Amino acid sequence: MVEKELERIIDGCIEQDRHSQELLYKKLYGFAMKICLRYADNRYEASEILNEGFFKAFTNITKYDKSWPFKTWLSKIIYNTSIDYYRTNLRWSQFVDLEKSEPKFHDSNVEHKLDYEDLLATVQRLPPSYRIVFNLYAVDGYSHEEIAEMTGISASTSRSNLHKARLKLQQMLAVPQSVMILLVMRLRRGERKRERENHFMKI
Repeated sequence: MVEKELERIIDGCIEQDRHSQELLYKKLYGFAMKICLRYADNRYEASEILNEGFFKAFTNITKYDKSWPFKTWLSKIIYNTSIDYYRTNLRWSQFVDLEKSEPKFHDSNVEHKLDYEDLLATVQRLPPSYRIVFNLYAVDGYSHEEIAEMTGISASTSRSNLHKARLKLQQMLAVPQSVMILLVMRLRRGERKRERENHFMKI
């Protein structure tokens, strides 16, 4: 995406120009939806989060500091909107107990058979409290202290939820810890690749 043109669109949004808002929404829809899908249970919920996120972005766009990449600013809003969504729906209290049985590691080459969409679908199956911490820490790179500040939980709870999320993913994918690390790296690379693709997309 060409920065000069993006700046022009943002300036239009600051002036509350409806056409500029529609153009910004259209051009950054894919970028924002990828984030929402990682935090939502399904595409319907992801769409709700995305629309609420863009509404907040348009409402607060005068606070955007142009010295920072706009996508970074928008991403922060999307993350916070995702967290607020689950707070509003009281989903932080919904935990799923881990199965007592040990997972069966039936295929050590599973990392070669799962693509980004498969990994995304598996992460979506995590309980919301685990999924949000897993995404913020393992994929988006926030520390437990930052997650605690963002979500209102303690850093120790964040660590606990991350541990449980990893165990749950291992059970769902039936893979050992070493393969889990590779899968998380693949998910993270998928996000970075999509960010680069959107960054160089021309308006």
